[in-house]
Amino acid sequence: MSERFDAVIIGAGHNGLVCAYYLARTGLKVCVLERLGVVGGAAVTEEFHPGFRNSVASYTVGLLEQRIMDDMKLADRGLHIVQRPLANFVPRVDAPGLELHQRVMETQASIGAHSQRDAERYPDYLAELTAVSRLLKSTFLERPVDLSGGWREWQRAIARLPRFLELERPGRLWTLYQLLAGSAGKWLDGWFEAPLLKGGLGFDTVIGHYASPYSPGSGYLLLHHTIGGVKGGQGAWGHAIGGMGAITQAMANAARSVGVEVRLEAPVARIDREEGVLEVQTESGSVIASDVVAAAVHPQVLFTRLLAPGGLPDSFLKRMRAWRSESATFRMNVALSRLPEFTCLRGKGASEHYGSGILISPSLDYLEAAHADASRGGYSQRPIIEILFPSTLDDSLAPNGAHVASLFCQHFRRRLPNGRDWTDAKPDVVEAIIDTVTEYLPEFRRSILAVQALSPADLEGRFGLLGGDIFHGQMARDQLYWARPARGYAQYRSPVSGVYLCGSGAHPGGGVTGAPGYNAARVILGDLGRGVTQLP
Repeated sequence: MSERFDAVIIGAGHNGLVCAYYLARTGLKVCVLERLGVVGGAAVTEEFHPGFRNSVASYTVGLLEQRIMDDMKLADRGLHIVQRPLANFVPRVDAPGLELHQRVMETQASIGAHSQRDAERYPDYLAELTAVSRLLKSTFLERPVDLSGGWREWQRAIARLPRFLELERPGRLWTLYQLLAGSAGKWLDGWFEAPLLKGGLGFDTVIGHYASPYSPGSGYLLLHHTIGGVKGGQGAWGHAIGGMGAITQAMANAARSVGVEVRLEAPVARIDREEGVLEVQTESGSVIASDVVAAAVHPQVLFTRLLAPGGLPDSFLKRMRAWRSESATFRMNVALSRLPEFTCLRGKGASEHYGSGILISPSLDYLEAAHADASRGGYSQRPIIEILFPSTLDDSLAPNGAHVASLFCQHFRRRLPNGRDWTDAKPDVVEAIIDTVTEYLPEFRRSILAVQALSPADLEGRFGLLGGDIFHGQMARDQLYWARPARGYAQYRSPVSGVYLCGSGAHPGGGVTGAPGYNAARVILGDLGRGVTQLP
């Protein structure tokens, strides 16, 4: 005998919790099934060494939609986000680094030490990038236009034309075209001459994206990581006190406050449709009947593992089997006995640089070489790394005087050549990453107390991120907007009636935004006739 809910959500990551909240807020009886023993998906905090805690996978906040934070009253539920004192810092081994400040004039002064010409051009560059990214941002909390959907969809497309006309007046529509059709590297080369500046700005083009900054379409990633902001700062990033788990714990509390039932250690085995009703069967054998199932999981998990293939069109299954998932990401959390000094900041102590994103990304050539290295040998011997020391902003993460380092690293292939697997390769990769960081912070290696390392295989096994892809599928041009996850199915509905996709494999893609969960909930409520009749 099965239980009955109005909606079942598969996965208690941030998107699943957001979707559950908005559905339950209208009075629906909602159940969330999570295979792990804690909510949060990849946005969790844990103790990885006695006395040392950190965000395990997802590690920084900046893209989370303000509307969602306000609706769910996350601040009232204890979420506190602090802005980085510097946006980013790009160090060098044997010369002054580059500070990217929150204020334009201060950034110009830092750039001027490397190129006065670039300093003069920077405000115009920033204005252009901001204007174009705002257009992209305007699409995040709405379902994509699907031109195969008839005249109503064409009406929606026409209604969005004024957004593009706003760009055309100052000539920025060409910028949008260059970034979407061309490469970010070429576009940055057209603006600036200083390698350190271009390398620092170019880092955003390879976050979770296995590509060179000169690869076509890399400009989209630059835009995607510029759209957010904390404390009202465009493109500003911050830290959630208590780590990323503080966000998802607050979301879970919000969901429970409107009646959502969250069940942990409840992995789903399959989804069936029996006599017009969906049945979700867990691995323990329990069955839940529902009219709606929304999955905040990787698209291939939903469509090639949980759903019976007989209910899916052949063309759709072909698309799902060909879905590319490889962000080439390696994550490390490191417990440190002390805060190591930079070679370029000797004697400055615990300066504001340690609270920023520290980018080992000294030039576009360095980024391109890291990609080429991984293409040949499976991983970068001199990787691209963002280092954070979140314990400088949050003393709850480490004992007094000690610190936590968070390392986000590129490029590390999903599959390694010559028959190697990640169990064999991981120790060598950890050493290569530590060697690279130690070039810039000579005391880093001897300050290490413990390391938590997550390879692409670990990210897949632990969090269900197939291929280790942090975005549930590459953010490439043919896997975005109306093609995410497939043409004709980009509006969160699947080919199976009542089954929806509400995770990062749907528009607008990856990052801790909450947007896929929000948008999917609105589509579901519209389909159910729950008062949402005119969707954006």
